[in-house]
Amino acid sequence: MGLDLVGFSSRVLPTSAGYAADRRHARGGAAASHGFFAWRSHPRTTLKDSVVCSTEDGGGGGAESTLCVSGPSENASRATGGVAADLGRGIADGITASQTSSMGRKKGGRLWRRPSGGDKPARAPRRAPVREDPQVRRVLVNNPDVNAILSGVSRDSSIAECNSVLIRLEKHSDVKALDFFVWMKANGKLERNADAYRLALQAIAWKEDWRRAELLLHEMVAVSGCRLDAGAFNGLIYVCAKRRLADWGTKWFHMMLERKVQPNVSTVGMLMGLYQKTGNLKEAEFAFVKTRECNVKCVNAYSAMITLYTRSRLFDKSEEVITLMKHDGVVPNMENWLVQLNAYSQQGKMEEAELVLQSMEDGGVSPNVVAYNTVITGYGKVSDMQKAKEVFDRLGSSGLAPDETTYRSMIEGFGRADKHKEAISYYKKLKSSGFQPNASNFYTMINLIARHDDSESAAEILRDMRAAGCQCSSIVTILVRAYRTVGRMHKVLPILQSCFYKKVLYDATSCSILVTTLVQNSLLEEALCVLREKKWQDSDFEDNLYHILICSCKETGSYEDAVRIYNQMPESQTHPNLRICCTMIDVFSAMERFTHAETLYLELKVSACVLDMIAYSVIVRMYNKAGRPEDACSVLEDMEKQKEIVPDKYLFLDMLRTYQKCGMLEKLTDTYYRILKSEVEWDEAMYNCIINCCGPAIPVDELSRIFDEMIQLGHLASTVTLNVLLDIYGKAGLFNRAEKVFSMARKQGLADTISYNTIIAAYAQSGNFRSMNYFVQKMQDAGFPVSLEAYNCMLNAYGKSGQLEKFSAVLQKMRRARCDFDHYTYNIMMNIYGRKGWIEGVAYVLSELKSRGVEPDLYSYNTLIKAYGIAGMPEDAVKLMQEMRIKGINADRVTYTNLIAALQRNENFLEAVKWSLWMKQTGVVGVGARP
Repeated sequence: MGLDLVGFSSRVLPTSAGYAADRRHARGGAAASHGFFAWRSHPRTTLKDSVVCSTEDGGGGGAESTLCVSGPSENASRATGGVAADLGRGIADGITASQTSSMGRKKGGRLWRRPSGGDKPARAPRRAPVREDPQVRRVLVNNPDVNAILSGVSRDSSIAECNSVLIRLEKHSDVKALDFFVWMKANGKLERNADAYRLALQAIAWKEDWRRAELLLHEMVAVSGCRLDAGAFNGLIYVCAKRRLADWGTKWFHMMLERKVQPNVSTVGMLMGLYQKTGNLKEAEFAFVKTRECNVKCVNAYSAMITLYTRSRLFDKSEEVITLMKHDGVVPNMENWLVQLNAYSQQGKMEEAELVLQSMEDGGVSPNVVAYNTVITGYGKVSDMQKAKEVFDRLGSSGLAPDETTYRSMIEGFGRADKHKEAISYYKKLKSSGFQPNASNFYTMINLIARHDDSESAAEILRDMRAAGCQCSSIVTILVRAYRTVGRMHKVLPILQSCFYKKVLYDATSCSILVTTLVQNSLLEEALCVLREKKWQDSDFEDNLYHILICSCKETGSYEDAVRIYNQMPESQTHPNLRICCTMIDVFSAMERFTHAETLYLELKVSACVLDMIAYSVIVRMYNKAGRPEDACSVLEDMEKQKEIVPDKYLFLDMLRTYQKCGMLEKLTDTYYRILKSEVEWDEAMYNCIINCCGPAIPVDELSRIFDEMIQLGHLASTVTLNVLLDIYGKAGLFNRAEKVFSMARKQGLADTISYNTIIAAYAQSGNFRSMNYFVQKMQDAGFPVSLEAYNCMLNAYGKSGQLEKFSAVLQKMRRARCDFDHYTYNIMMNIYGRKGWIEGVAYVLSELKSRGVEPDLYSYNTLIKAYGIAGMPEDAVKLMQEMRIKGINADRVTYTNLIAALQRNENFLEAVKWSLWMKQTGVVGVGARP
């Protein structure tokens, strides 16, 4: 077994000579081996006359132990005394001044130091907590201690004597122990000295110098001729387990297996404990399999596997481990019984859990309170509180007293089972027993009370939560969530008013949580009441709260509530809040109260507020919705003066729509190229909007490129987009492209009446009557009736081409289809009849137009004037001009041009010159009259 070194035996490593216990524990007790014996006696540690005397400065009550070693004679010892003294001084001098300060050894979490005179320990003065340095775990108490340890060491000392000194040094400082280990190596004291290597490996592990540890393992075998065993690795794995270094622990375990080193119970216990702490299930499974292959029966390994599987909710595998444990003949300990109980209780298998509890008793292990608590929790999970109460009673009859976990589990179980009175009963028992409810108990009780509408108990629970130190905001959050879930939010304010309502009024966070929840649940009056009564003062926080409330109302469509909240806001002492004003402009726009929205905008404009990109976007959208795109353009002009504003995608879209409505093609072009230069992401909406708005403003080839790119990226074109492309391609005479777009629209089911009207109009204007009629037929085949717009295109095309028979045929079809003629239809008829000089036909169309209660428009008068000129009736043409003035219809350039042409055609040159001069005086640019 090797040396049982003083202070290095451990309950964790019962068969190992290496030190694997926590070094901060007291190192009392005696251990003997190979002629060594120890007893408690002398107060100092020396190596004198071959006797090593050890002072256990960390022991209680000044307990000491002495280790006596048989060795060389007194003369030999004295002869080497000088060398030993030099060695001791050389090693001790390496300690820094900070290390040799009055720092004491830790015991029981306190610092102790021994005064210069006397044996009783004195308490060190309080110090600020210092983080442990992984490179140096401990420091020497003072230099004389090291000198005392080294005073009897010489080059002639035996390996056993050197090991004893190494042990004592290792207790004081890893650094000094390693220095002495190097000295032992230089003086040939490491030959087949596995114990010294174990100590050195342990010291190196605490420094986390893993590369050096690897080299030392190799040296241990290759140079010193030692045999590797589990003890050499256990020290390394122990440090990894203490510091949760799962990767390094795994590496050392794999190295053990690679070098055919048999792990022992300590190895497996530490490693599986490490994996359990870090939740490393994969490595735990591997280690568990190897453990069983090596026939190492470690009950802690089975416990760790059951725990890991239970945490991962892999209950079937947990039960498999329990079965394997029985098959392997491993006797459970108390911890193992508990994890078995937990595995079954967690999944609600209470019959199996009861069998485990019975097996504990049959095996002579009396269940403790933890075991009973686990079973009670299991019954609570399945809401079988009758059984849980029976277990609770059994706990008392077995002579055990319920602890706080017992009561808490009963409360949780009754809460889950919705047993209101029972939960309150055990809640009171918990308090009367001197225990405090935990956060889970409070949460359970509040939710249970909310379901049962017990306001009195709710107030009591809230007071307990305050007494337990719960934050006011946390209490309000739990309360409002519970009562909102059961639809009883109207009960919240009275409950708070009965306990700590004043605390809420003084706490901004709690107040905001309460008010926001009240508004979200349509309890506006209560929310406004709280806002009026609040006591906290924080203008910025208050503005944010009001903004959140207004936004909440806006999102739910409660615009009137948003206005009421806004009207209750305190007036700003500096300038209006930009965010709140923008939100209210949006709210007023949704309510179509554009006057109020514009008033807010004007207030912002004259204030010290600097409008940002979001504000401009909101205002532009407001004007567009109000049908005032010209004002929206004016806002955009103001925005362009602020060079630092970079529009986002949504503002760019609003800009395009605004300029399109105003017909500002140049602005559309500029905005399009600005978008190209920006970093705005082009999504489906952006592509569709650019084609719809910028189509007439950019070259056709560029438009085609955008459309092709859109399709290649997988975006879908809208019906409006396709119709715009049809119109542009048709007017540009690009009929092949137009037909491809139309075919795409039909395949995607996006072709509508406007799509057919657009392509029919394109072919009609180009005089391609065959294609025009083809698409008219396709329109009917698709289930669409021929529209008035399509008929008008056909009428105009046939009339202008002089095909009056087909013109009349289309007119008859329209009458049979009972189409309601519009202004455009009548204007086409008057224009065609007027061109032919058929004044009677023109008069008939005009009378039919008036008989339908429709008055001629500007285009009708222009057509009539032209017709009267062709028919040689200039006087009637002049009368139409007078009629237009009476009806308030302003003449345009075409009107004057047609009138002057009518007068010139009938040789009324003087009159034509007068009208030409009049046209120039009115500011209408036109052609002059020729004499």
